[in-house]
Amino acid sequence: MASSSSFPYPPKRPGGGSLNRTARGISDFLQTHDKLGMLLPAVQRMQALEKACAAVLPSLFETCSVMNLEAGQLTLSAPNAALASKLKQQLPKLQNSLQSQGWQVNAIRLKVQVRKFEEKTSTSKQISLSNRALAAFAELEGELPSSARNAGLKAALQAMLNRHRTGS
Repeated sequence: MASSSSFPYPPKRPGGGSLNRTARGISDFLQTHDKLGMLLPAVQRMQALEKACAAVLPSLFETCSVMNLEAGQLTLSAPNAALASKLKQQLPKLQNSLQSQGWQVNAIRLKVQVRKFEEKTSTSKQISLSNRALAAFAELEGELPSSARNAGLKAALQAMLNRHRTGS
């Protein structure tokens, strides 16, 4: 289904997928913004190209991404050299598949781009305090003079005591 048009990507298909609410909100914003509105077609094109690549090489494109397609040269990023080496072996297959889908890809270039590690959200452990510790904090909270200077500390102590009393 190769396209003979001058566009470097295949034409849109009707009903080609729905955007979730957040993506729709972003695309609505981009469409209404004068300068950013010009980015929307490029973003959609890159997204479609990345989906096409992931369809051909799903296991490799879990961590790889499309960086650019300009003048028939596709630039892909890989998170490390080992994955880039595996991807390099599959480039002829990827290029042929993309060309058969109508993408004008004459060459594919790889870039290794080490991504920052995403911090894992840690579940906070709640320390359980003994009754004696709770009593000591309650006593401290009661003995602190009521002043603007102590208001934050008193509020924090009260919140901690309430949390531990309801939690245990």
